[in-house]
Amino acid sequence: PEKAGAIEVASSTNGQLTPPVMGAAAFLIAEFTNISYFQLIQYAFLPAIISYIALFYIVHLEATKLGLQGMQRHGSARPWMRRILGFLTGFIAMALLAALVYLLFGWTTALPGEIGFFSAIGVFIVLYFYLIRLAASRDDLEERLMSKNDVVLPKAADVAVTGLHFLLPVAVLLWCILVERISPPTSAFWASMAMVFVILTQHPLKRFFRGQPMSAAFSIGVNDLGEGMANGARNMVSIGVATGVAGIIIGTVALTGAHQVIGEFVEILSGGNLMLMLLLVAVMSLILGMGLPTTANYIVVSSLMAPVIVTVGAQSGLIVPLVAVHLFVFYFGILADDTPPVGLAAFAAAAISGGEPIRTGVQGFTYDMRTALLPFLFIFNTELLLMDVSVLEGVAVFVTATIAMLLFAAATQGFWLVRSRWYETLVLLLIAFTLFRPGYWLDQIQAPEIPLTGHAALSRDHINAEVVRVHIVGPDFDNPDKNHQTSVMIETGDTASGTASLADALRAQGLDFDLSAQTAELYEPMPGTTYFQSMSEFDFYADTPVQIANVYLPAQDRLPKQIFYIPAALLLIGVYLLQRRRKPETNSL
Repeated sequence: PEKAGAIEVASSTNGQLTPPVMGAAAFLIAEFTNISYFQLIQYAFLPAIISYIALFYIVHLEATKLGLQGMQRHGSARPWMRRILGFLTGFIAMALLAALVYLLFGWTTALPGEIGFFSAIGVFIVLYFYLIRLAASRDDLEERLMSKNDVVLPKAADVAVTGLHFLLPVAVLLWCILVERISPPTSAFWASMAMVFVILTQHPLKRFFRGQPMSAAFSIGVNDLGEGMANGARNMVSIGVATGVAGIIIGTVALTGAHQVIGEFVEILSGGNLMLMLLLVAVMSLILGMGLPTTANYIVVSSLMAPVIVTVGAQSGLIVPLVAVHLFVFYFGILADDTPPVGLAAFAAAAISGGEPIRTGVQGFTYDMRTALLPFLFIFNTELLLMDVSVLEGVAVFVTATIAMLLFAAATQGFWLVRSRWYETLVLLLIAFTLFRPGYWLDQIQAPEIPLTGHAALSRDHINAEVVRVHIVGPDFDNPDKNHQTSVMIETGDTASGTASLADALRAQGLDFDLSAQTAELYEPMPGTTYFQSMSEFDFYADTPVQIANVYLPAQDRLPKQIFYIPAALLLIGVYLLQRRRKPETNSL
């Protein structure tokens, strides 16, 4: 039960990270990062899809380890194309359901006053009677299963026909939220009322359409409703307790003002180390996201943690796109839902599966380690967000990243073809890292940038690079005895025409300087210019001037980073051969 609940936890929390809705936070992320909504959908698409593919693979590995077998099917096994279509059926069905809701109910919004409301109710009742009559034309599923001596997996179409009327409350929910734009709590209320109506009337109506007596059927519906409400209330107890405790923690942090110093605390504790800072931000985002709804979760973690990543990253020479930073904190804020000891999603899933909530949360977080890995990767490799890549490059990134994530999932599960030995697990992790970020190994043998002193770079008439990184050092505004440093990316212009001058590019961005000495002294930017806000950390009136210390040009004629896929592939073949040799010994699994 813990593993069953953990699979539900991992899949549902990832749903809030999946475009296009992303738990309604997508619109806020687009607003805060000043990009279009459709651009954000493009950026967030690939990590979400890769994460779900890896979750399916984890379920496969768990079933293989436990020796689980599927139920017997009708007929022969389906071909691969039909299996792929079966996998996509759920996504296609939800899209069709949303379209049908709009077509069947959307016209009612144009009707005046309460006419539209009662028209929608009329459409609901007509559809309900039709679907109940359709369900009554078949035997109930339980009766068919009990009548068979051997258990055979029923055909999907046969199962769907007997319960299509249960989709109507979902249609009501979608209509209230998407068409009428009613608040989520009120929409949930009307959907619940629709479900109560279905539960009370389905048995009498089925017997009516079958020509059977209806007297005893009413009591069945009443008993089902009472049992369902009792189970719902019982399952909500643990969720309510966890929510209350999380609210106390968040309220205490807000009332004491501790949230205002959390960002500064993380920055000081990391000591300028970028990786340590990212780990601390991830932990703080998990803590701050406890028990919060998706939208509130994003607002809290982004306002406190995102500026820390931008600041420390710039000081370390890493210019991270703002949307990558916001997605980083958003990912970990959402993962708080399955992180013990709060883990509201784990409590909810455990109430359904019958497992222990904390164990379910721990198991769910082990499944979600693949999701926790992705934010670290797209901070250093923005290709995973499909930034500045062509269509063919995007396909290549998708294929390699998917393979890497499947190997990472196999490593964390300790199982690939067979149970992995410790060194095989380490090799799988190494291969996954290489596929995710081959540029790391290339940087170890070939420097990614060529440094120039600020004075020498600004004195040049031509810089053979379209974009350069400028490193600025100067006294800190709050503490003049301490140096503050940051990096900015400057577009120098068209290198083909030979007009790429760094000095002109800086002045175009509102950054003026003095080269009279052997240093490049930077003047305070004017209000309203591009870097006025980001340069506010410097004290331009201290005795020590603010200087352009170094300019870093991208290195030319570097090896393609994809060359490191070759040793990764050879290592993967080696692990495959090792495990393939042992596979006959573990068929009992």
